Amino acid sequence: MDFNLRPLLEQLELEELSKFKSLLRTLPPQDELQHVSQTEVDEASGQQLAEILTTRCPIFWVEMVTIQVFDKMNRTDLSKRAKEELREAALKSLQKNKVPLSELTQAQGRSVTNPEEVTESLEGETPGTQDTYSSIWKTSGPICKQNLWPEASEKLHKFTQRYERLVPFCNPNLLAGPFPHTVVLQGAAGVGKTTLAKKWMLDWAQDHLPGTFHSAFYLSCKGLGRQGACTFAELLAKKCPDAQEAGPQVLAQGQRILVVIDGFEDLRAPSGSLIHDICGDWEKPKPVPVLLGSLLMRKLLPKATLLVTTRPEALGELRLLVEQPLFIEVEGFLEADRRGYFLKHFEQQDQALRAFEGMKGSPALFHMGAAPAVCWVVCTCLKKQLEKGEDPAPTCRTPTSLFLRFLCGQCPPAAPGTGPAPRLPTALHALSLLAARGIWAQTSLFDGEDLGQLGVSEADLRPFLDGKVLQADADCEGCYAFLHLSVQQFLAALFYLLDRAEAGDAGGWAPDIGNVRALLSKEERLRNPSLTRVGCFLFGLANQERARELEAAFGCRVSLDVRQELLRVTRSRDWPFSSRADTRELMRCLYESQEEALVREALAPITELALHLQSERDLVHASFCLRHGQALRRLWLQVEKGIFLENDGASEPGTWAERSQSDRHLLPFWVDLCSVFGANENLVFLDISQSFLSSSSVRLLCEKISSVPCSLRKVVLRNVSPADAYRNFCVILGGYETLTHLTLEGNDQNNMLPILCGVLLHPKCHLQYLRLVSCSATAQQWADLASSLETNHSLTCLNLTANEFQDEGARLLYMTLRHPKCILQRLSLENCHLTAAYCKELSSTLMVNQRLTHLCLAKNDLGDHGVRLLCEGLSYPECRLQTLVLFHCNITSDGCVILATLLQESSSLTHLDLGLNHIGVTGVKFLCEALKKPLCHLRCLWLWGCAITPFSCADLSSALSSNQHLVTLDLGQNSLEYSGIKMLGDALKLQSCPLQKLRLKIDHSDAQIQKLLEEIKEGNPKLTIERDNQEPRNNRPSSADFIF
Repeated sequence: MDFNLRPLLEQLELEELSKFKSLLRTLPPQDELQHVSQTEVDEASGQQLAEILTTRCPIFWVEMVTIQVFDKMNRTDLSKRAKEELREAALKSLQKNKVPLSELTQAQGRSVTNPEEVTESLEGETPGTQDTYSSIWKTSGPICKQNLWPEASEKLHKFTQRYERLVPFCNPNLLAGPFPHTVVLQGAAGVGKTTLAKKWMLDWAQDHLPGTFHSAFYLSCKGLGRQGACTFAELLAKKCPDAQEAGPQVLAQGQRILVVIDGFEDLRAPSGSLIHDICGDWEKPKPVPVLLGSLLMRKLLPKATLLVTTRPEALGELRLLVEQPLFIEVEGFLEADRRGYFLKHFEQQDQALRAFEGMKGSPALFHMGAAPAVCWVVCTCLKKQLEKGEDPAPTCRTPTSLFLRFLCGQCPPAAPGTGPAPRLPTALHALSLLAARGIWAQTSLFDGEDLGQLGVSEADLRPFLDGKVLQADADCEGCYAFLHLSVQQFLAALFYLLDRAEAGDAGGWAPDIGNVRALLSKEERLRNPSLTRVGCFLFGLANQERARELEAAFGCRVSLDVRQELLRVTRSRDWPFSSRADTRELMRCLYESQEEALVREALAPITELALHLQSERDLVHASFCLRHGQALRRLWLQVEKGIFLENDGASEPGTWAERSQSDRHLLPFWVDLCSVFGANENLVFLDISQSFLSSSSVRLLCEKISSVPCSLRKVVLRNVSPADAYRNFCVILGGYETLTHLTLEGNDQNNMLPILCGVLLHPKCHLQYLRLVSCSATAQQWADLASSLETNHSLTCLNLTANEFQDEGARLLYMTLRHPKCILQRLSLENCHLTAAYCKELSSTLMVNQRLTHLCLAKNDLGDHGVRLLCEGLSYPECRLQTLVLFHCNITSDGCVILATLLQESSSLTHLDLGLNHIGVTGVKFLCEALKKPLCHLRCLWLWGCAITPFSCADLSSALSSNQHLVTLDLGQNSLEYSGIKMLGDALKLQSCPLQKLRLKIDHSDAQIQKLLEEIKEGNPKLTIERDNQEPRNNRPSSADFIF
């Protein structure tokens, strides 16, 4: 990233950080954060959130939304700081790369060698104003020009009206505000951004006010990207004849001026260069990107209204230039729009609906159908199939199968029954190379010179032009563009598949195109998001049946090496499963192939998988792939809200006819996904967390698990809905002989204890670990659980975190611990609302229980009196307790005095956690005195966040010098400063010091401390010094992982 996010987030108070998190998901494009769970974000500290955002989300999105959120929170100081860092980074990058102005000029026009030279393309006669606007409207993209949108004029009003209510200059009910507006229309390729912009421009130009200069300018970045230097006055004069008459002074002051900057992502300029050379002079020739950058920064036409269209990947660069923009996400065709489109395109309604259902059956293809051009591709392809009486379902299964059939159908043989035209293979090679070069260069516009470099002419590409695969660009004369970005991405993938030796390329790669490994690398895909779809298409084309179809249609040979190269990359470190987003991408690509052998080979070495199902697409992809993962041992599953019906209990016992159409469509895929439990004998771990299921999906999952012999040993259910999911799982897990670990957490589990008691009392129960969090139960139900613990002979670890015991329930639990048949060894009662009053019964239990070795009482208000009562039980020789966690228990120095006394009397305690207790100087002093005694066997001491000062470090250093047992010391979140750490270092350098792990709060910016730590490590190589970066407000026990 070009600014340091962590210190910015660390400036936020707890409430501000929570507000920052809540605002994150409200800003478009929201899907950039979908692969990170809400819980993970909610629980993250400022530093952890910065790490999540910078490592797992596109950088351009993080930079953009960070500034937006700070603005919404009125933290203009942080917003300003971020912007300044962005600009400084951009300038440094530009200076480092030494991009001269001449190079920027050459990037726009190949024939321009002098930056001061003004091209003649802006000269000549200009048409009338209304003719100009009309011609702009007539070229509003392939939707209207190629008649890809049936009855476009009827639908256009409805489409634009959907967004007009959000735009200040379109909606008189919105307050205009004191500042000029910058409106940004952002959305995927082909969803109608340009159409909206041109429609609003026409409306603006026709709304003349008497005595006021009122005009609009349309600037297409795609077309201007190839133009040389010019003055701003000349640039506007070409676009609107009124501009030359009005003059710069009038234009600069006019508030009734609209400038449309269309396709900002197509502006060809080095990253960061647009803020380097700012120009406010109307008569000074500059490269077009410099002029547009100056316009966006309001150095030119400062009072004009700006309307910018862009794809999401360019938002980061745009955000550097514009101040307080209004972002509007353009969604394109909604489901009703797509259905209406099909009904208009087909003459017969039954064929239209059959084709529509075919596209809807493929979630990935249906998602792409938000672009009208993609709907046209689908309709064109399926119409031919339906007229022949063919089934459209196989074609619609994946985008690859659809686009391949479309490409073959649009370029038929010269005569029926004959083979491909002689020049067709060469033309296909050239077209795929053109597409790949464009994708890697992030451009979608090509001119005659581009074709000439490939050795082809317009005549050679005539089949593709006639089939609308490639077409003359509407805004740039003499240039060509693909029908839609997805068509270009498909053809770019085809480039990797075609045998390049056949085209005289000797199998080598073009220097400006990355190889398969680069194509699939995470770094390249973050820099160039279009590569993600290209990689997915490439997996689809690796299907052998599709390769044969391609060879038959075009007479070209397909390389056999790509398939093996894809497998090598998926198994290499270049595509690690470091996050759930990477796993989703792998499932998506493997599904696209529709080849089970390929899926089986790709998943063969994978033993652990984390699935985050965010949409129907994810479920469909995972259901196809997962059953082929025979080596899978551990599975994490998260299902987002909205995939399944949340309240389908009314359909129980239910039939297919009674369920909704959506559920009827998705449940078979869910059944396929669940089949992994029957098909995989190696699966031993299942974690279902933060998941929104339905009664139907839970029942099907339980039926699948119970119907076949499984090997599950560990099952985790955490925050799963509906609530009865927990009971259903416990019912089927009751007789599982392999199950040893069970975690049930969240979602207000009611009436769980009776079922759990049945599990524990089952003769085949071998459960060793049970974690039950936030369970609502009566005193009698707690009594039943206590009774079952006396009978069960396998459970050794019981975690009852965040359960509120009633007096009788707690008393019965303590009584059970005294029972000779109770074999519990580890018990956690963290955050169970215990007070000192409970400690007397617990102390009595510790006097007689000889099995309990680990006890966690964290986050209970025990106080010093509670500690005194506990120590009475701990002092008995029969007590075998080794680990005691008293994190955040309101203990002071008085409690430490009592514990210090215990530690000096040959206690069995070896691990003690006193984190987040204000023990003071006196408390530390007494603990250090205890550590010096030979009878103290303490090995781990956690004093995290105990307000320890440098003053106490002398006592700690003295204790470390003489103690022979302590191997772990946690002093995190204590400000020890340089002087305190230096005193500790004197003891740590001693060869006799047994300490192996030390945790400290370290100021990374303090060079003196960094040097001191290096010296300590050199003097004691066996010592590991951990840097504590957690925040005290998270209140997490530092020893939590050790207990279980």
